[in-house]
Amino acid sequence: MYTAFLIGNIASGKSTAAKYLESHGAYRLDLDQMAKDLYLPGSPVLKALSAHFGDDILDHDGSLIRPALARKAFSTPEGVSQLNAIVHPILLKQLALSLQKAALRTDKAAPTLTVVEVSVPQDFTSAFDLADDIVAITAPLDVRRSRAVARGMSADDFDRRALRQVSEDTLVSYANTVYDNSVADDGLFAWLDRWMSDRGLLPAVPDGFEADRL
Repeated sequence: MYTAFLIGNIASGKSTAAKYLESHGAYRLDLDQMAKDLYLPGSPVLKALSAHFGDDILDHDGSLIRPALARKAFSTPEGVSQLNAIVHPILLKQLALSLQKAALRTDKAAPTLTVVEVSVPQDFTSAFDLADDIVAITAPLDVRRSRAVARGMSADDFDRRALRQVSEDTLVSYANTVYDNSVADDGLFAWLDRWMSDRGLLPAVPDGFEADRL
C-alpha cells in the first residue's frame, strides 16, 4: 500500500486534496482528529497530562478542561515541550498502528493508497519515514487569507492562526512533492489525477463527484 502525507497551511487546499483522494478510493486519516480522539476520560494521554500538569485540568467526570490545560501548557516553552513529549509518542504510535492495519487489509475494498492530513508538520517530522511521499499543497499568504475570509473566517482569526504555522518555504522544504495551488480552478484535481496515475493508484472517478475548493 502506498502512503502519502499531505501537508499545507490553512486554506491552502490540503483538506480538499485529501477528500478528493478519498473519493477516489484512498483511506484518509486526519492527524488532528486522531489527536483529539486521544483525549478521552481515562485515556493514557489524560492520565499522563494530569500527573504532570495537575488534576485541575480535568472535569469531575474525568474529561479534559482544554482552557485549563492551555493555560498551563502554553504559558512557558517548557510546558509546550512537556505537552508534546507526552502526546506525540502516543499519537505517532496510534498513527503507525492505523497505517499497519490498513496495509494488512486483504478484502476487496482494501485501499491501495492511504493519505494522512498533517496540519502541524514541524512537530511530526519524525513520522515522515512512515510515508512513501510527503506532498505539500501551497499557496501565497494573501491568496489563502482571501479564501478563508470568503468561507466565513475573519481576517484577524486567519492571521492569528497563520502566525502559528511555518512559512511556505519551510513547508516546501519538508516535502518530496509540491503543488502550487495559487489558482482556484480544477488544476488541483487534474494534478492529483496525474499524481495517482504516475503511481498506479488511479481508479475510476465516481459519478457526480464534486469537491469544495479551499
